[in-house]
Amino acid sequence: MFTILDRYIIKKFLGTFFYSLLLLISIIIVFDIQEKFDDFMEKKAPLQAIVFDYYVNFAPYYANMFMFLFIFISVIFFTSKLANNSEIISILSAGISFRRLLVPYFESALVLAVLSYLLSAYVIPPATAIRLNFENTYIRRAYVNTDRNIHRQVNDSTRLYLQSYNASSNIGYRFSWEKFHGHEMKEKLMSDDIRWDTTINKWKISNYYIRYITENGDSVVTGRSMDTTLAIMPTDFNQRLNQIETLTSEELTEYIDEQRRRGSENIEVFEVESYRRISYPFACFILTLIGVTLSCKKVRGGMGINLGVGLGLSFSYILFMQIFTQFAIGSSLPPLLAVWIPNIIYTIIGIVLYFKAPK
Repeated sequence: MFTILDRYIIKKFLGTFFYSLLLLISIIIVFDIQEKFDDFMEKKAPLQAIVFDYYVNFAPYYANMFMFLFIFISVIFFTSKLANNSEIISILSAGISFRRLLVPYFESALVLAVLSYLLSAYVIPPATAIRLNFENTYIRRAYVNTDRNIHRQVNDSTRLYLQSYNASSNIGYRFSWEKFHGHEMKEKLMSDDIRWDTTINKWKISNYYIRYITENGDSVVTGRSMDTTLAIMPTDFNQRLNQIETLTSEELTEYIDEQRRRGSENIEVFEVESYRRISYPFACFILTLIGVTLSCKKVRGGMGINLGVGLGLSFSYILFMQIFTQFAIGSSLPPLLAVWIPNIIYTIIGIVLYFKAPK
C-alpha cells in the first residue's frame, strides 16, 4: 500500500520530471523548426507530414535521449526543496528510516525505467523509421555508400566481394560470388558489375565468368548478361548506420546474428545499441540514488549547490557513456562491458553517497 508520504514523493518526482522534460522537448522543437524551415519550404513538405510524420515521432526519440539527465535534475530539484524546508528532517525524526524514504523514489524510478525500455525497444524504432523516411525525403541528401573492397559472408557456404557500390543506382562493381563446401571452393562467379532490376526484383549480372570446381576437373561458363536471384538485397549495401535505430530489440538481435554469420564489419555498433537498450534503464535507479543522497541534506548554498553538483555528475555520466561506447566500437573492449562500465562506476558512487547521507 502507498502511504501519504509515498504518494507525495511519487507525485513530486514524476510531476517535476514530465513537466521539465515536456518543456525541454518544446524548446528543442522550436529550434529545430527554425533550423529546418528552409528545407521544408524548398522541398515543399506537407504540413501534415511535418507534424505527424516528423515531429510526433521526433519527440519520443529526444525524450528518451534526455530522460536520464532530467531524472537527476528532477530528483535534486524537489528533494533540495524538501531539505531546505526541513521536511526531510521531520520525516527522519518521525521514525521513518532513510532506506524507507528511498522506496517511493525507486518506485518512481521503476516506472521511468520500464518506460525507457519500452520506448527504446518497441516505440521508438517504428517511430524512427517514419522520421528517417521523412528526413531522407525532405531534408537529407541521397545516401552514398563510400565503402571500398566490400567483403560479406552471406551464409555458412557463400561469400561475396564488391570493389564498390553505388547506392543511388544500386550498382556494384567488380563483383565476385564464391560458394564453398566446408573449406573447399566449389563455385566462383565473377563479373564487371551487378545491378538491381526493379522491374523483376532480381540482380542483373553483366560480362560474367563462372568457374565450377569438381573432382573430375574444372568447367567454365561465360556470358554477356544474366538475371539471377541472390541471397542479398540492395538494402544490405545502402543502409545508414542509424537505420539500426529502426529495429525493435528482437529484430536487432536477429540482425546481429545474421551480420555475424555474414562476417560483417562494425558489428560492435549493433551490439552496443542492443546492450544499451537494457543497461540504460538501470541508470534511472542509479541517478535517482545519487540525486537523493546528494540533495537530502540542508546546505548553506541551498538548491543551487546541489543542482550544480548534480549537473556536473549527470553530464560526466553521459560523457562516460559516450566515451566507453566509442571504446567498444574502435578498440578491443567488449561491447557488453563498455556499455555497463558507467553504470558500475556510478553505482559505486551512489553507494558511497548513501552511507554518507544523513540518517
